[in-house]
Amino acid sequence: MAHATRFHETGGPDVLRWEATAVGNPGPGEVRVRHVAVGLNFADTYFRTGLYPAPLPAGLGVEGSGVVEAVGEGVTHIDEGDRVTYTGSPLGAYSTERVMPADSLIKLPEEISCETAAAMTMRGLTSSYLLRRIHPLKSGDTVLLHAAAGGVGLIFSQWAKLLGITVIGTVSSEEKAKIARAHGCDHIIYYRRENVAERVRELTGGKGVPVVFDSIGKDTVAGSMASLRRRGLLVCFGTASGVPPLDAMQLAIHGSLFVTRPALADYIAEPAERAALAGELFGHVAAGRIKIEINQRYALQDAVQAHREMEAGRTTGSSIFVL
Repeated sequence: MAHATRFHETGGPDVLRWEATAVGNPGPGEVRVRHVAVGLNFADTYFRTGLYPAPLPAGLGVEGSGVVEAVGEGVTHIDEGDRVTYTGSPLGAYSTERVMPADSLIKLPEEISCETAAAMTMRGLTSSYLLRRIHPLKSGDTVLLHAAAGGVGLIFSQWAKLLGITVIGTVSSEEKAKIARAHGCDHIIYYRRENVAERVRELTGGKGVPVVFDSIGKDTVAGSMASLRRRGLLVCFGTASGVPPLDAMQLAIHGSLFVTRPALADYIAEPAERAALAGELFGHVAAGRIKIEINQRYALQDAVQAHREMEAGRTTGSSIFVL
């Protein structure tokens, strides 16, 4: 019997339940995957709390890696025994095995383990589209990145270094600053005790940065806008502190700013673009140019504890469930 973490009502971590579940055979266009590792992402909490609505009861998790155990009719690009990874809907990655659409899967190269894949597929592809698709960044540019010691932050900073981009990163502690610096972050701002916008202006000769990458949301949006140069771009790609209130007039006041709230799903929806972004990511990781460090490992049945630690800010880098 397979098992999965599910929730029957929205709320705090305690709504999560470890349950036995039946997994059938794959239908047309589907495969059955036995998970080896599952990704733990802050976005998982958005579904659990109801910020992102889902029909209840619901599974949880959108990122996992493992081995294909059965293939449904019409599936030609995935074979039984293939090692695969994925990120995106439908919910249900917090499970020992599942049936899911074959089109969601990405084959893993031999050099990348399932644990590494679960730790980096969402974070790595997010870093990939942020750096390669959102804005025409070039060598010599400087950007502001919030949560620089987080899972996306550590991959983003390493990749930015390869592209010649200077990263100003915000963190909450000396410990997180040390981690961020070790992964390529050039300048550190302690957002709890420093004025972020003032420090950015100091570091950029008063100009500000062309792009701010903000995964925090409500608590940081004002400082993010004040850190941008004229006609700069605010990229709100996460809402860890809640949805930010955006007043269009403030965009004009701060220098005719632009703002986008991108979602990874829209940057990997097309198979060719997903393959291109994944190929570049896997190439860097396989060659050792980008290192993926798994700083927290949990048993899948310990999802309540994992969510508590993640929401309390006690995690750094990537976290996974290991089966």
